[in-house]
Amino acid sequence: MQPTNVTSKDTTRLIPVTKWNDHHEWPPQGGLRHLIFNARTNGFDSVVKRAGRRVLLDEAAFFQWVESQSKAA
Repeated sequence: MQPTNVTSKDTTRLIPVTKWNDHHEWPPQGGLRHLIFNARTNGFDSVVKRAGRRVLLDEAAFFQWVESQSKAA
């Protein structure tokens, strides 16, 4: 049985909310927390992943969400 190799295109980067601004300038942490708080009503719940008490953001899903917001406007 051969091991399955996971390539980078099969995975996405999960970034903790507190580290988001180490990778991206926008949105600031306060803006992210607002989006997370209202995730059920604004569709941001597709971006948020929870591991216990830790809140992680799916980077690829975030940019898809941003794109969907700009199309809706």
